[in-house]
Amino acid sequence: MIYSLNGKIIHTEPNFVVIECGGVGYKCLATMNTLRSLPAAGENAMLYTQMLVREDAVELCGFATTAERNCFVMLMSISGVGAKVALAILSVLTPEQVALAVSLGDSKTLTKASGVGSKLAQRIILELKDKIKKLGITETAVVSANTAPVSAAVNGNLPQAVAALAVLGYTPEEVMPFMGGIDVTLPVETIISQTLKAIGKQ
Repeated sequence: MIYSLNGKIIHTEPNFVVIECGGVGYKCLATMNTLRSLPAAGENAMLYTQMLVREDAVELCGFATTAERNCFVMLMSISGVGAKVALAILSVLTPEQVALAVSLGDSKTLTKASGVGSKLAQRIILELKDKIKKLGITETAVVSANTAPVSAAVNGNLPQAVAALAVLGYTPEEVMPFMGGIDVTLPVETIISQTLKAIGKQ
């Protein structure tokens, strides 16, 4: 399993980038959000990768952040969502926006992506919410894992942010240590973003 690539960008197109590592050029399918974050051709870049193995091909997908990669893997676990659809969703929405849409049950936001109709959007939300329930993500779990005052956890946007982060594959126990200094009255998407940045700095 190739976890990441770090090398020189030698070619880009609207849906992929080629990174040269050790004299070998690796083609990585990528989202528009990732492609926009990359430097120009000839510069060095690092991508987190996910390998796709099919009967007729082996492909790599590259992501600018682990959050985007985790969200891609989560989306791919849903029936009816292939790599093309998952990449399309993450081309128009950030991982934070996907997580928030799922936690709010906002299927309309997901339909902004090419190839995602209302039925598929509703299935994505239903199946990801079910995964969150199986992880035991509840306000009680959030409060018990929280290092901040309990009243702040209950009254602020923390429970919703933690539930949304579960969409990206994080448990309350994993994210709460990074939320200690975050203002729980901030918008949910901001809390998610700040938490992911804190995790990335670890």
